[in-house]
Amino acid sequence: MHSELPPSRVRSTAGSRRVLIVDDDVDSRELLTIVLESHGHETRAAASAEEALAIASEYQPDWGFIDVSLPGMNGHELASQLRVLPELAGCQLVAVTGYSGQEAKARSAAAGFDVHLTKPINIRDVLALVETSSEPTCAAN
Repeated sequence: MHSELPPSRVRSTAGSRRVLIVDDDVDSRELLTIVLESHGHETRAAASAEEALAIASEYQPDWGFIDVSLPGMNGHELASQLRVLPELAGCQLVAVTGYSGQEAKARSAAAGFDVHLTKPINIRDVLALVETSSEPTCAAN
């Protein structure tokens, strides 16, 4: 599904973004991967927070879509850990969750998420987020 090549420091496609997808549900992970790659974005996917942490420092994504209800270390804990990594200082983190409402949004914001999307997520919303940012925020060009 996703490219197995190591991340390049130079983008080959104008407007292409590096996106980390973290979800324990294989179908959700694969769908988001397919959609983003079909729009010219690079992706890496992880099934757990631990796997995401192992990928994130080297990959340096511009965006991270993180399922909040991960087993073990949950998405809020993962976001908090990603926020302390200097190489991810500008990375935009998106909470993907079944929980809506002000309390859920406040909890996501407190964990370090920039955006809170409630499941089922709208693919157009995902693409609008990733494609409207003018410049990548994390990875060096």
